Amino acid sequence: MAEVVLYHHAQGLTEGVKSFAAELREADHTVHLPDVYEGNTFETLEEGIDYARQTGFGTVMERGLAAASDLGDNLVYAGFSLGVMPAQRLAQTRPGAKGALLFYSCVPVSEFTETWPAGVPVQIHGMDADPIFADDGDLDAARALVASTDQAELFLYPGKDHLFADSSLPSYDEAATTLLTRRVLTFLDGI
Repeated sequence: MAEVVLYHHAQGLTEGVKSFAAELREADHTVHLPDVYEGNTFETLEEGIDYARQTGFGTVMERGLAAASDLGDNLVYAGFSLGVMPAQRLAQTRPGAKGALLFYSCVPVSEFTETWPAGVPVQIHGMDADPIFADDGDLDAARALVASTDQAELFLYPGKDHLFADSSLPSYDEAATTLLTRRVLTFLDGI
């Protein structure tokens, strides 16, 4: 079974993120849940982004990288939205990475390395009309990543919600999350 480091989104380590991790654990995967917000959670995405801005995006990134530093190799790095930053960086730069799961966000590969690393499969999940994912460059970065390697899959779900797989938020979409979870478990079972 896979060992996963799962980074939360900008609203913090919510009950919905914890619930998603619990589903992966029920399927016999090991899941680490770093809290890069040091216990802070926020009612809205805007409040969470403000916290990250005030704390410093670099500081939040460093907390994420540090959380994985003692976990060894052979990890799958996963992130929800803001959590994609440390997850994708580690998947691209840390030797021994086994895979990446990028939810609601994707950074251009060139931010961390010249090309996606060989032998590191990746899935990217987002809603096709989510203005943050579809209109702010993430979808373009995801498509470029998929075009650059046969190890990448992009899954688009109908809808406009950003944090749709967090069961504790109003944006939760049960049907899309059920399909996303099935795809993620298939991916992890193949690691």
